[in-house]
Amino acid sequence: MSATTIFENESITLVDYRCNAGPTDAPFVEVHGGYSISYVRKGSFGCHTRGEFFELVAGSILVGHPGDEFMCTHDHVCGDECLSIQLAPALIDAISKDQETSHRRIWRTGCVPPLPELMVLGELAQAAVDVEIDIGLDEIAMLLAARFVEIVSQRRSKPVKARLPDRRRAVEVALWMDTHSNQPIDLESAAKEAGLSAFHFLRLFASVLGVTPHQYLVRSRLRHAARLLADQTRSITDVAFDVGFGDLSNFVRTFHRAAGVSPRGFRQAARGDRKIFQDRLATPH
Repeated sequence: MSATTIFENESITLVDYRCNAGPTDAPFVEVHGGYSISYVRKGSFGCHTRGEFFELVAGSILVGHPGDEFMCTHDHVCGDECLSIQLAPALIDAISKDQETSHRRIWRTGCVPPLPELMVLGELAQAAVDVEIDIGLDEIAMLLAARFVEIVSQRRSKPVKARLPDRRRAVEVALWMDTHSNQPIDLESAAKEAGLSAFHFLRLFASVLGVTPHQYLVRSRLRHAARLLADQTRSITDVAFDVGFGDLSNFVRTFHRAAGVSPRGFRQAARGDRKIFQDRLATPH
């Protein structure tokens, strides 16, 4: 079994687990160290936990509760891969409070079969691991955890009722993010600026502004990049790093997806080469 941590902050840790055990390997007892949702993305395994046995396949979820024992078996195939989202107790409390339900029973579910409402978010999380997409890993993890609790408890999340002070708080943080968008900003730091937990800040921000904090941050960086590409002669690499992108290829890919042309093509268009956008408009999509 290999375990690689691919993301970590105060609320969430994402770990990539890869197991090569097969039918001839003896199972052994393990203990969940905390609350977790492990999305099976490949392979299959069995799980004994809390007096029950589950068969997990791609799309299934292994649910972890602190201190609970479990034992995995591999009777049918060799190996499996999981994306495990490990959640801090404070986040669990925030989600449970939001949905007015107790987390003790929910997080002792053991396993959840492949459900479309959870599978699509699990694949979205994996996509965010594999390539940069327009939503943050921590945001997806919180959405998946909240959706899991909603489905298992059969209770809907309470709608966000943003009063004027709450709306002002969201707008003020958005302005702060835009001013500091060239600096490293994550969900936790933005939430601290708002004086809220990361989970409640994510819900408030998305409700008030219609985009997640990560989406707003990326689009703010793209807006600044477009201005620099149009007005100045600095290199495209310098523009990418000046506006806050830590990787040139990610900047080029993200800008192209947003503008329909590469940063170089955008600069040429800004210098009077109208054919670039004319060709773009003439091309069927």
